Amino acid sequence: MPTLHTISLMRVKKFQKRKEDFVCDNCGAQVKGDGFTNHCPECLWSKHVDIFPGDRLEDCHGLMEPVDLESKKDDFVLTHKCVKCEHISKTRSSAKDNPDAILKLNDKLAEEKFDRLIRG
Repeated sequence: MPTLHTISLMRVKKFQKRKEDFVCDNCGAQVKGDGFTNHCPECLWSKHVDIFPGDRLEDCHGLMEPVDLESKKDDFVLTHKCVKCEHISKTRSSAKDNPDAILKLNDKLAEEKFDRLIRG
């Protein structure tokens, strides 16, 4: 039998555009939201506040570390992992994202992969 929480979630739209400015809890950058902003463009970290994009219904509120980066056509897809509950989510990069942060993440991931290969 569905719970009241489940029923209320079924009524929520899958995406809600919210134009919100915020201060990044990871690096302190002032971020101007555009309605699609879900991570800091300076450090690429996010915050676990949504069940569905824009709903702000998640109770966790843990920081979400960028843990993977994929190249998709002419774009990047970031994978975030919540440091509190380990929830995983994916999102597209933004034209506002700091290219140096993307390169730094890519280098970090390559180094981690290389270390795993060497350690066997």
